[in-house]
Amino acid sequence: MKSFLIIGQVMYALCLAPWLLVWGLSFMGFDQGFSLFNIALVAGIGLYPVALIACSILAWKLRKRKKKIAVLLNLVPLVWILGVGIPVFFT
Repeated sequence: MKSFLIIGQVMYALCLAPWLLVWGLSFMGFDQGFSLFNIALVAGIGLYPVALIACSILAWKLRKRKKKIAVLLNLVPLVWILGVGIPVFFT
């Protein structure tokens, strides 16, 4: 269990550098003006570090008592990685 949490969180930490680039580039969506989609996109991408920190803390606190919930919480930041990574690699 510890190794799963450590490996997952190291992977998420390594994804912070590309996240910063993607987050910075996402502001280019405002070049054509403000819209609800653009605001939601930037906010959604910007929440990755918040989700990473919150899920990491909760997963470590729950790792002994509720292992399945800890594993699921540790996988939540993967949603951002797959959400950005899949379109980048397949286009």
